[in-house]
Amino acid sequence: MFNGKNILITGGTGSFGKKYVEHILRDYTPNKVIVFSRDELKQFEMAQVYDAPQMRYFIGDVRDADRLKQAMDGVDFVIHAAALKQVPAAEYNPFEAVKTNIHGAQNVIQAAIAAGVEKVIALSTDKAANPVNLYGATKLASDKLFVAANNMVGPRPTRFAVVRYGNVVGSRGSIVPFFRRKIAEGATTLPITHPDMTRFMITLDQGVQFVLTNFRRMQGGEIFVPKIPSMRMTDLARAMAPDLDQEIVGIRPGEKLHEIMCPADDSHLTLEFHDHYVIKPTIQFAHASDFAHNLLGEEGRPVTQGFAYESGTNEEWLSDEDFLKMIEGV
Repeated sequence: MFNGKNILITGGTGSFGKKYVEHILRDYTPNKVIVFSRDELKQFEMAQVYDAPQMRYFIGDVRDADRLKQAMDGVDFVIHAAALKQVPAAEYNPFEAVKTNIHGAQNVIQAAIAAGVEKVIALSTDKAANPVNLYGATKLASDKLFVAANNMVGPRPTRFAVVRYGNVVGSRGSIVPFFRRKIAEGATTLPITHPDMTRFMITLDQGVQFVLTNFRRMQGGEIFVPKIPSMRMTDLARAMAPDLDQEIVGIRPGEKLHEIMCPADDSHLTLEFHDHYVIKPTIQFAHASDFAHNLLGEEGRPVTQGFAYESGTNEEWLSDEDFLKMIEGV
């Protein structure tokens, strides 16, 4: 599907972008891979590692609609990963988050339609489900924009979908590198926000592969959610440092006790597949799609009324051994 194609990733110098480029260059022969981001230093550093002839590095901001349109000329597939993601920063600078996460999303949509892009996948977050902080609220708005964009295209072929997942093990700002740093510094305790806190766990490799597969699955308008294991933060800390004490420091502003990826309020729209869920659009599109049967021939079934996919009630849990194996090499 990606051989000979032109692919653009916004926010491409982030953790996901780097891993995605690694996969796409290793497993496919694309014509061009365009990294679109605003940090020249990160692009320079990334270019030292990924310097294949297919690579292109575009300085630009998703707030700049004209630059996006220029970058998307001739592009076949887009992954929208650019966002302001830090919860406290978004709370302190709310309209900056709105300009990047909402206005930037609309710019990506309009540029993709204008360029005749074939398929676009936007990366979302568990925080967009029943949001309690501004970051989650902006990502919920972004999700709604990308889903509704399938009604804006008219007869054009461009289709949009969303991928939503939770805590990425080892990504920048996640708990694993933070705990590793504390352990390396000789800390005697590890801070835990709440003794009952749980999180979904997914690796960058799994996240990238899920996105790549959903380009094949998507018909346009879906929110894809992977089935992934949960873990209690107390168990995670014990697995990483069994000899260290744990200090309960309290839940931070805007933080949830458990992650939610499929809210109960969306249960009437949620389909369960063998390894993922799909949340169908709330609106009717001009073009009809049978979301229970995707383009890979997989079949989904409706979940029960009131079903919620939540890390605290998940059926799959990581053991200490499985978790330690997951973070090897991260």
